[in-house]
Amino acid sequence: MNQITETGINPWIMQRADPYVCQYDGYYYFTASVPAYDCIVLRRSETLEGLKDAGEITIWKKHEEGPMSKHIWAPELHFLDGHYYIYFAAGERDDIWKIRPYVLECTGLDPMQDAWVERGMMQCADEDEFSFQAFSLDATVFEDAGERYYVWAEKVGVGKQISNLYIAKMENPCKLKTVQVLLTTPDYDWERIGFWVNEGPAVLKKGDRIYLTYSASDTGPAYCLGMLSAKSGSDLLDPRSWTKEAKPVLSSNREKGIYGPGHNSFTKDEQGNDIMVFHARTEEEIVGDPLYNPNRHAFLMQVEWDVENRPVFSYDNMNIVSG
Repeated sequence: MNQITETGINPWIMQRADPYVCQYDGYYYFTASVPAYDCIVLRRSETLEGLKDAGEITIWKKHEEGPMSKHIWAPELHFLDGHYYIYFAAGERDDIWKIRPYVLECTGLDPMQDAWVERGMMQCADEDEFSFQAFSLDATVFEDAGERYYVWAEKVGVGKQISNLYIAKMENPCKLKTVQVLLTTPDYDWERIGFWVNEGPAVLKKGDRIYLTYSASDTGPAYCLGMLSAKSGSDLLDPRSWTKEAKPVLSSNREKGIYGPGHNSFTKDEQGNDIMVFHARTEEEIVGDPLYNPNRHAFLMQVEWDVENRPVFSYDNMNIVSG
């Protein structure tokens, strides 16, 4: 059912959470978490809008037991060193919250047709005693000044635990080169609703600035986007290079009928405009556990830029449909 909000903001792709869009070799690619959390899907199109109705294939299925047998979450497709890789998180059937980051590699140059092989869990640097030892997920990859970086969420502490974001340089697509650096922790009240959460990093660049959005709080209506920024070419492993916004840059809007916006990615449309792809709900009241409710849908939003080349995220820049 094509569920829309009362204000006519139409979900772009239904029941696809943690949406990720990238553009390689003349195609747009789309992947996301599926409601059953049991596989990794991929679709492609020559146009961004075409992804909506493009055929979707399953390129990998969960194991029946052991690692990668439960909670297949938040895949991202990246083309690195001449190969396609998918980064994703997964748990185990007998320990469902033993979430760790894993890597798939495509054996050829057609990610829709060629076989994918498992490269195992993402490896930390040899001297790193901490990374990926606890609940770890939502990895993204970006490059700056000739270096490649890996950013991910990992929980620490006791009780409900705290989800922080960490950053490290990469040695290769499957291993980190440097010890983790704490990038951001939930400092503000709006990052601490339900759970204390910073997760779902995504990178956007403009001029000499790097913007990193992330998701905060639990996965219900409180879910929202925060943002960090840094100067390109600076020491990105130095937390002092980053500035954190004190308020969310996108949150629920009852008038627009959009609730819990989060876990986004960035791409460009055919005209070169920056586009944010994110998931949200169209109902405020969630039936059952928010994590297992399937009604997180993918949306598109054009990014505006202010006079200081800072991104502006506004629901007014989404596709409004009539009728």
